[in-house]
Amino acid sequence: MPGIEGMSLSGVTVTIVGEPIEKLLLWGHSASPLVCNGRKEVVVYGGFGGIGQHARRNYTLLLDIQSGMLKQIDAAESPSARVGGPNQIFNDVWVLKVSENRWTLINCGGSAFHPRHRHATAAVGSNVYVFGGLNNEAIYACLTVLNTESFEWSNVEGHGELPCARHSHSLVAYGPLLLMFGGFDGQKALSDFYSFDTRTYLWKREETSGRVPSPRFSHSMFIYKNFVGIIGGCPVVQHNEELSLLDLYHYKWFSVPTNCIGKGFLIRSSTCVIDDELIILGGGASCYAFGTKFNYPMKISLNLLNAMMEIFSSEQNEHAVPYLMEEDENSRVSRGRLQAHFPDSESVFPANVSTTTMEQKPDVMHLSLQIKRNFAKLVKDILKKFGWLDINKRVYQSLDGLHICLPVLREFCDLYHNQCIVSNVKSSDLYKEKMEEVSVNKISFPQALEILSSCNASLVVSDVNCDKKHPSTPKKVMREMICSLLREKGLPMDMLDQLPVRWERLGDIVVLPVTCFRDPRWDSITGELWPVVAKSLGALRLARQGRILPTGTRDSTLEILVGDDSWVTHEENGIIYSFDATKCMFSAGNLSEKVRMANLDCRNEVVVDLFAGIGYFVLPFLVKAKAKLVYACEWNQHAVRALKQNVNANSVADRCIILEGDNRVMAPRTIADRVCLGLLPSSECSWRTAVKALRLQGGVLHIHGNVKDSKEKAWLESTVESIVNIMKLEGLIWDVSVLHVERVKSYGPRIRHLVADIKCRAV
Repeated sequence: MPGIEGMSLSGVTVTIVGEPIEKLLLWGHSASPLVCNGRKEVVVYGGFGGIGQHARRNYTLLLDIQSGMLKQIDAAESPSARVGGPNQIFNDVWVLKVSENRWTLINCGGSAFHPRHRHATAAVGSNVYVFGGLNNEAIYACLTVLNTESFEWSNVEGHGELPCARHSHSLVAYGPLLLMFGGFDGQKALSDFYSFDTRTYLWKREETSGRVPSPRFSHSMFIYKNFVGIIGGCPVVQHNEELSLLDLYHYKWFSVPTNCIGKGFLIRSSTCVIDDELIILGGGASCYAFGTKFNYPMKISLNLLNAMMEIFSSEQNEHAVPYLMEEDENSRVSRGRLQAHFPDSESVFPANVSTTTMEQKPDVMHLSLQIKRNFAKLVKDILKKFGWLDINKRVYQSLDGLHICLPVLREFCDLYHNQCIVSNVKSSDLYKEKMEEVSVNKISFPQALEILSSCNASLVVSDVNCDKKHPSTPKKVMREMICSLLREKGLPMDMLDQLPVRWERLGDIVVLPVTCFRDPRWDSITGELWPVVAKSLGALRLARQGRILPTGTRDSTLEILVGDDSWVTHEENGIIYSFDATKCMFSAGNLSEKVRMANLDCRNEVVVDLFAGIGYFVLPFLVKAKAKLVYACEWNQHAVRALKQNVNANSVADRCIILEGDNRVMAPRTIADRVCLGLLPSSECSWRTAVKALRLQGGVLHIHGNVKDSKEKAWLESTVESIVNIMKLEGLIWDVSVLHVERVKSYGPRIRHLVADIKCRAV
């Protein structure tokens, strides 16, 4: 098998504290990553093994992969002990709510789901897909899906190159695709590799090059960036101590040696990827010759894979299949031979729609073309020109607030569906690069379809009624629904005066202003009120803004009204911001200033941000302005936690040094080309720190402040005078001048948020 000569991946045994490590000596268990709110943990359930006499287990464990802390969750109503058969074979469905330490048995409806074990599952959106499995002598070849919103089972009637019945195989999700490898068909181990498109229900046996991993079952499979990884399995052969990796750019298998896998039997182990680490828990075997053997938990750093891939790719011929890459909220998805188009949200063929051929599509009454906002006008103009836009229905925005949905006619659905199958990726890439130059009046019919494909436009099914005669505004819908609620509860109609007239979106949270619903009488109906408001605004989560506390850490007092989780991911100007909305502030009104900083050319500059927060200006400097290095000072622990996550999510952590604490103590000196002071109402407390941070040759200070409009000139003069005085105290000889004054927004009556760009130049 092709490999990377002289290079290997390093792995270490995880040091466990808390519960005894023997509780993790299992096989046939399940392990799922839990990554949210800064937590990086693995939930482990069931399996065979454990402390003392080996047996089937039903305890639930929580492993922190950073500290190695292992805790047992004392959950009520835990499922029965299990290892996936054959003592007793189940078809029950349980849900674990980690925040409440509670298991719940779900009474599922829909199609019959037969008891089985050694099946494989993977989740795409809110759907959990199950393929294959074993029940006594019966081996399944069916694909069944559980919708986790309705908790109903549906049988999926796929078409194309259907896989044979199997058990002990592996299944992972990759965008809207399911990828499946290996297993046992009752007579032999398998090494076939299949994809299943959850939008079109198309099965395909994928053609790959290189030396395919040996036939195996009871192995593990994972996704890391643009790689599919296979490890372990049965039968144990010579190369089971290596990782088999499928490069989804070139569709070629290669192997990577590791320094730890050969120490145990990775049979019926569980793997998951968190950040750049592969976590391997459990696995083992029972043999007459050496008894029962279990593997200790280990983790393998995957960081070297990118460097290995560059070496590997350089050895390939020039006929590799071209590909595109697309960034989404949680991961980077490559598009190569595997798939012509990755949508950004729900599929045109949802799992609960029974289809037997590609021609059987859902009713297009609620079909729309979903597109990112920056392409919306161009795409709408194209749809209009060719008569594909349904002018009898209205345009609406997606729940995540990042996309626009354009209603389309049936004939367009057929055309675009076929285009996505045969799309020429090179051509699409060309259009994407020249999108601003496209003239709608000059493009041809085929070119129009190519452009739509290159914009990553996707067909989506929605339960939104797009009829223009429907109530046209969320404000009107909200008023009608709450009016009905007040009438039902016998409350006065003058309370309608307290309804919000504006709101803002943070990711999928709609944030109401602090001034709405303040009458104490609302408190008596909050159970019915908040779901009504959320539904009328098309919100997954609802919150009400509080006042930013006038403390040094500028804490948020936002209150979550609908939804359990306060951690939000918000995209702005192509930059991802994640934070706990109840702990950290976020101002959409500063967008123009963040864009201004993003448009600077900082490629050879060192930047110091003295009030970094969650990365309001740090990220524009790094992601867009391409700063060589940014020092980020912040003393709010909640903001620091978010900042660390955000620099990783935006792939700029290698150019950011986070300094936690008071910037007057922590900030670097004589190093910065520019310093950002984004604290309101004034950052004067750190002006001396900013001057000290500048290089001896000088630099630029971006000084924020809230200023009365009548005092703007006086504020500028005073600011320059203060910087000059500080300069003299520090023994510096600089020329200090105002480069630019940016008027960001009105902060209150006759008060403006200003930013003064102060140039300091050694003379």
